[in-house]
Amino acid sequence: VRMPRRNFVIQARTRWLLVGLALLFSLFLLMYLLECAPQTDGNGSLPGVVGENMGKEYYQALLQEQEEHYQNRATSLKRQIAQLKQELQEMSDKLKSLQEKKTSKVNGVSYQSTKEQASNDLLEFLHSQIDKAEVSVGAKLPSEYGVIPFESFTAIKVFQLEMGLTRHPEEKPVRKDKRDELVEVIEAGLEVINNPDEEDGQDEDDGVGERQLYSENDFIEGYYRTERDKGTQYELFYKKMDGMEYRHVTLFRPFGPLMKVKSETVDISRSIINIIVPLAGRTEAFAQFMQNFRDVCIHQDKRVHLTVVYFGQDELTEVKSILESFHNYTLVSLNEEFNRGRGLDVGARAWEKGEVLMFFCDVDVYFTADFLNSCRLNAEPG
Repeated sequence: VRMPRRNFVIQARTRWLLVGLALLFSLFLLMYLLECAPQTDGNGSLPGVVGENMGKEYYQALLQEQEEHYQNRATSLKRQIAQLKQELQEMSDKLKSLQEKKTSKVNGVSYQSTKEQASNDLLEFLHSQIDKAEVSVGAKLPSEYGVIPFESFTAIKVFQLEMGLTRHPEEKPVRKDKRDELVEVIEAGLEVINNPDEEDGQDEDDGVGERQLYSENDFIEGYYRTERDKGTQYELFYKKMDGMEYRHVTLFRPFGPLMKVKSETVDISRSIINIIVPLAGRTEAFAQFMQNFRDVCIHQDKRVHLTVVYFGQDELTEVKSILESFHNYTLVSLNEEFNRGRGLDVGARAWEKGEVLMFFCDVDVYFTADFLNSCRLNAEPG
């Protein structure tokens, strides 16, 4: 009687165990579906469409962040300039108060001279900033790495020196704060040229009615650099389209108002450039070089002398035949192996007509008439 009852109990337990296993399996299946089922909400991104839009938004956000950084930088600089102006004004007020105490028993004429003295003291302080900078006198440096380089600019472009030759040096687009700064400098240079002081020596040379007024279109090029503890130096060149004279203006911003350093007339009409080219063979390249020389130096510039230092005897006849159609040239023949440094030295010593501007060139170099004028503007005797 006991055996069937025990079998019944075992069968009941087996059924409950199977039911539990089935429920556990169903639970695992439900969890798997919830975890692995694909998302069907509206936030899913389609490759190539929404993802691309998210990429654009990401880069736009980066650009916006960079723009905000530059704006904050410009605001900070303006605040520093305003603070410096305030400090200079306070210094001027202190000087004025000291002068007032000394002349308190003097009449009103002395008081007027006190105000003029305070203004002169302020100008003297700003000029002292110029005297400390390298704009007038050079400075002793431990090595070439201590030199503060210049950056070049035109009316629409700024050429960044830090790019070197690895990337295009032209800044695109020019930052608004830098563009506004350079526009102000160009206009200040025009003000100096169009309203010269007696020390500039322009009133004696030109009558008021005959003096030509310059405009923004007459600005050719400029370059600038900043000494962090003194200020920014600007070198500006202007030229009329129908003239040969360049006007050179040097300005300095001593972390305050722009101040004129000098204004002068640069006459490059008689400045001859002696182009020195070492050569050995390569007559085809030399023929192309002479084609450019003919177009630029003879037809346009007309103030250039060519010195060719030829090494060896091979193809020397061809070189002479190429040069026969020209006049202002010197051919030096050296019966030895090619040496560029030796050729430049011999070519420089071959000139016997006094002072001349030398341009050490190579047969593969292509240049323009504007480049030759830049050489004249940026070189000094010695």
